[in-house]
Amino acid sequence: MYVCLCKGVTDKTIRAAVADGVSSMRELRQQYGVATQCGCCTSCAKDVLKEAVSERNARFKQQPLLPMTVCYT
Repeated sequence: MYVCLCKGVTDKTIRAAVADGVSSMRELRQQYGVATQCGCCTSCAKDVLKEAVSERNARFKQQPLLPMTVCYT
């Protein structure tokens, strides 16, 4: 679904951006121009971003931590 028609940004684009490390509207705005034209998408973009960040954080919590290896040289 298109979230920002002015910039052609979809919910999939936002989710992919979150998977690549985006965590805030500021970052989303800087990288994709979301909500920089008419601003009608701001609320929807925030909702998609919030949901995607929550899902990403939940996945990280479920992943077991890898043992840390100490290397002395």
